[in-house]
Amino acid sequence: MDEVDSEALADVAYGIFEHLLTRTLQEKGKYLYALVEGGLDFTADLNETFQKFGDEYPQLAEALKGRFESVDKIYALLSAGEGVLPSKTTQMYWIVQDAPGSAPEAIEDEHAGKWLIFQEPDAADDAWKKVRDATVSLSLGISAKVSTAKPNPDSRDNRRVIYVYTRDWADEADVMRVREHLKSLGFVDRIGYKRNLETFAGEYAQKGKRVTYYSA
Repeated sequence: MDEVDSEALADVAYGIFEHLLTRTLQEKGKYLYALVEGGLDFTADLNETFQKFGDEYPQLAEALKGRFESVDKIYALLSAGEGVLPSKTTQMYWIVQDAPGSAPEAIEDEHAGKWLIFQEPDAADDAWKKVRDATVSLSLGISAKVSTAKPNPDSRDNRRVIYVYTRDWADEADVMRVREHLKSLGFVDRIGYKRNLETFAGEYAQKGKRVTYYSA
């Protein structure tokens, strides 16, 4: 296996591992960001997850070990903000926070859509915390995610973008309820709402072409 393939495999391995860690923690009523920001020890949870990961995906576990050498190094990375703050996240293109009770796949439904909030990199961490916390408290929609410091070849903008998802783009009352709460969090500039229908069709903003379904 050449170096490029090894790096690609490690990227896939880390993505699956972090998803498994998030799921394992949430099954116990915990959140990674709360553990990290609260200075709480989650070594046992991390070791448990890595053991499970190794049992289910032995080849991917080896790829992770090849990149990080030890679970302790993964712990140190997470404790420093990987997967918690956009500015500290370099292993993943996105940080995702689902609302409690919302299935992760809900954001891929064709009926879903999202408000798009663009932020300069130095303002993204604070903005993300507001959106993340409101999502967990069920004050916003079904999920939210934010782009990170990992260079993304598909990015069209140097700014960070936060997506705030709602379950059904046709439920205008709910879509606008979420928008009003975002305003209460300080996001008062006009922003656009894009349906998954346009995203799945590969339609993006171009001169003279409107791809936002709502604007408020």
